[in-house]
Amino acid sequence: MSKSSINKIQHSSDKTEILHNYKWGAFPSFPIQALFIALVAIIFYTNTFNNGYALDDTAVIVSNEFVHQGFEGIPDILTKDVYYSYYSQIGSSDQLKGGRYRPLSVVSFALEQQLFGAVPKGGTDSIIRNGLGFEMQLPYEKKFLHEMHMRHIVNVVLFALLGVVLLYILRLIVFKNEPVIALIATLLFVIHPLHTEVVANVKSRDEILSLLFICLTFIFSHKYQEIKKVWLLITALACYFLAYLSKEYAVTLMVLLPLSFYLFKGTTLWKSALNALPFLAITLVYIFIRLQVIGQRNELSDSDIQINPYAWASGAEKLATEIATSLNYLKLLIFPHPLSSDYSYNQIPYKDFTNPLVWLSLLVHLGLFGGFFYFLKKKPILSFAIAFYLINLLMVCNIVFDIGATMGERLIFHASVGFAIGLAYLLVKGIEMIRPVSNQKFAMAGLLLVVIVLCGFKTIERNKDWKSDATLFFQDINVSPNSFLVNVNVATMLVNQSDFEKDEAKKNANLHRAVSLFSRVIGMQDNYVLGILNRSIAYYKLGIADSMTADLNHVFKLYPIHPMLPEMYYRAGMLYFGNKQFMQADSAMKQSFRLNPRVTDVKNQILAIEDSIRRVK
Repeated sequence: MSKSSINKIQHSSDKTEILHNYKWGAFPSFPIQALFIALVAIIFYTNTFNNGYALDDTAVIVSNEFVHQGFEGIPDILTKDVYYSYYSQIGSSDQLKGGRYRPLSVVSFALEQQLFGAVPKGGTDSIIRNGLGFEMQLPYEKKFLHEMHMRHIVNVVLFALLGVVLLYILRLIVFKNEPVIALIATLLFVIHPLHTEVVANVKSRDEILSLLFICLTFIFSHKYQEIKKVWLLITALACYFLAYLSKEYAVTLMVLLPLSFYLFKGTTLWKSALNALPFLAITLVYIFIRLQVIGQRNELSDSDIQINPYAWASGAEKLATEIATSLNYLKLLIFPHPLSSDYSYNQIPYKDFTNPLVWLSLLVHLGLFGGFFYFLKKKPILSFAIAFYLINLLMVCNIVFDIGATMGERLIFHASVGFAIGLAYLLVKGIEMIRPVSNQKFAMAGLLLVVIVLCGFKTIERNKDWKSDATLFFQDINVSPNSFLVNVNVATMLVNQSDFEKDEAKKNANLHRAVSLFSRVIGMQDNYVLGILNRSIAYYKLGIADSMTADLNHVFKLYPIHPMLPEMYYRAGMLYFGNKQFMQADSAMKQSFRLNPRVTDVKNQILAIEDSIRRVK
């Protein structure tokens, strides 16, 4: 036997030994590692099983007529924007910039609906029209809420599956000879508290499915490069298409996939690019389908601060704020506290280029960009980790694509894989510098134990906040007190819940708080019709007729044909009448009549008020 053959056999034997008997001692096989990762994921998120719906669950699931239809709704889901049903019900076209063609997760919701059993037609209509009430009384309301528990279980199972697939891809591609680092990187990803929004908010299943199919695309494409079986390529392309149907992040593979061939397969840049060409075809097919479905976006969204958080920023302010905000993601990855469901206007104030955070963020990200090239040959793992982080960050930081949001914890989900890879690599290499060598595994075990306990505590506590809109926003207003959206939601819930509050003092205190929150929001946007109208409702429930009428007059000036105005002026008139303020009652009731002269009761009330005025005189 030749010396070269002996060396090859020895190298193969050494590699096998590394996989099964790592330098820190005996190391579990992949199935045991996979089971460990899955169990950790499930344990961390078990307390979401009893959660209901929160945040965007309402628009995407609860108020989505196509989801309620089960199998029958799937064709519409596949051929319409995610928010088509929601916006059509409020008489609007899709207002989110760029549109949202992400049908796969919504198809899964429709499949669940079919399996759980359809809500009766009348019940479906009521849920879509009114939402679920604060006190679940009707059978279909209770049933639908129970189905949300099942959807949460599916989310957790999918997240656990993602953890197993991520572990496999890291062992197969990134850490082929470093199974410990692959396991640690996967563990850091799975336990990170920043992922609570993705797992605990059912709507964010699109993030899980997107990353899951991206990982599967990596696996099958690399397997194809090894053994050239056509079915592997077809499977990789199918997974890639499903990744696109989950979310637009799949486009990052047009860079990351050939980069992985180059770094971990040893192919040239040119050949790596050629190997990725079939995936370009899938990208073009997706773009064609997306353009057919989404069509032209609604340009009016650019002027709405709720849809476009940079509507009132100058070009320089917008760019400076985007640069500075990008650093927030890195901060939350390093130290995930406090967490919030919303970072919209005005929680993150506009910045200009005199702000030091802008330049610090620019310096950090340029440093990472330079680090990618520096490590390209020396430490390809770090180079890949940086690329994975930066390219996915580029998708959500608004600098290249306007996403209609300042930032969001769910938006860093994909990029956090790069963060976990880099952190795990640096941790292990740092621990390996400890002497004597026998102390290394104890140092790593102790460090991981502390991290797991801290992350577990934070994750499990945060999961509780996602139980419902009420628990979420009443918690997050403490973290995001300047958020336009959080203030609106808390104020609206306080007004709605007042109908069920039996303690009169508490009811009034909550209504006064709602008025204060609405006033804060109106101070941010003085033409916010819905906020002004809802504040008038709070004043009505408090019995403050003058303030109620002032708000109604403001709404009339901004939106004279608002459908709620006739009824609200009528209520104001009745409030004045009950207070024996007959002249004001007459004015309000006549305004109601002018807006809708067909209501007989208004005519009768005007006659009664005029009679009271004559008697007083």
